[in-house]
Amino acid sequence: MPVSDALLTASKPELLDKEGDRTLRGLLYDYFAFGRSLEACREIFAGFVDLSPTQYLILIAIKNSTAEEPMGVNQVAERLYLSGAFVTNEINKLVSDGLLEKSPHPEDGRRVQLALTQHGMSLLIRLAALQRPVNDALFGMLTREEFKMLAQLLSRLASNADSALKLAVHVQATLKSQEDQRASAASRPDSRKKGRRR
Repeated sequence: MPVSDALLTASKPELLDKEGDRTLRGLLYDYFAFGRSLEACREIFAGFVDLSPTQYLILIAIKNSTAEEPMGVNQVAERLYLSGAFVTNEINKLVSDGLLEKSPHPEDGRRVQLALTQHGMSLLIRLAALQRPVNDALFGMLTREEFKMLAQLLSRLASNADSALKLAVHVQATLKSQEDQRASAASRPDSRKKGRRR
């Protein structure tokens, strides 16, 4: 394999062009830069109302639920791509702080529905005054069609990201094992040569 091909960070033709993986790398650099800004904004939003970033996301997710599709713990965890146990712990804190309330699910007694309290709603109204100009600045250069396309693309990427992460862990372990075996074989004395010398 030519060195130039061995250095490629992707192999699917859709991700490559005549200059190799340069477009992919540029996309990732831009994405990481944008992601850092999003993370920083989330920290500012959460801190403005004395919440952790995760608690802030949970309140926003529940605020966007509907009577037809009420949110419970599992639905929040799925929407935010977080573990159920972690979300349960954070929701319990929000309930204790009077920002959320739980009620029995009308069709399944084992489940609960989550809703904002009046205190929680007031907090989000206060927060929205900060969010509006920042989100307008983050996404306002997009047309409506571009914005809808971005939302669809990110939804597809996010839904596949967990599988990619599991693959990364598996491939890393496999490659590390192969490297260790090669290193071990290279450092082991050749028993046949020893036998000839004897």
